[in-house]
Amino acid sequence: MYVYPVLITTIVAVTIFCSVMSLVFAALLRRPDDTVHRVARFWGNAVLFLSGVRVRVEGLENIPRGIPVIFMSNHQGNYDIFTLLGRIPVQFRWIAKKEVFAIPLLGPAMRKAGYISIDRQDRTRAIGSMDEAAAKIRQGNSVMTFPEGTRSPDGVIRPFKKGSFYLALQSGVPIVPVTILGSREVMKKRKLNIHAGTITVVIDKPVDVKEYTLENREDLIERIHRVVSGNYRKYKEQGGAVLH
Repeated sequence: MYVYPVLITTIVAVTIFCSVMSLVFAALLRRPDDTVHRVARFWGNAVLFLSGVRVRVEGLENIPRGIPVIFMSNHQGNYDIFTLLGRIPVQFRWIAKKEVFAIPLLGPAMRKAGYISIDRQDRTRAIGSMDEAAAKIRQGNSVMTFPEGTRSPDGVIRPFKKGSFYLALQSGVPIVPVTILGSREVMKKRKLNIHAGTITVVIDKPVDVKEYTLENREDLIERIHRVVSGNYRKYKEQGGAVLH
């Protein structure tokens, strides 16, 4: 286990540096989204390295190339974000709760990267955010979502909320199910201690949404949840989340 104040101070310094660099690139470039996301990817990998976290990725070949997709991942802990940023080797945009965008430097950098703010307390605005995200996807941008809506407090994969699936149906692009194991052991929800360890990411085959509508959306939700939770159980049994 790392000494929390030392490590967290270093991570904060790296975060400030990357946020400033993102804003600089955004000011200099005509279309900064892709470059800012590359900076975010560097940030994710830097935090993983500083924390002594190793990442094992299975199924990279399942990510379609040349078309946008919606990644749907379970949410185990804070290190999910660093892991997905650092180790998913394609451009994508985040959908994040609006409170994150209020963080100085980080929030503006996220906006410059084309990430999308969602207001969970206002259903009308939330739907508007999903429509905005669907427009970005149709323009060729992939999106990363956590359909559970928040981090699991105990590691159990919670039911998926409908919003991400509304987005999938509105945009008409494939869903790529993603399963994360081990990040909760690195840093638990509402805990400050950071443990070196191994995080496993399992990327499953894309799911075509064309046969689904808003009327049978529950079938799609159940299908994606079954894939994500099934991979979680499978790799958990294989020791995919065991710390080293």
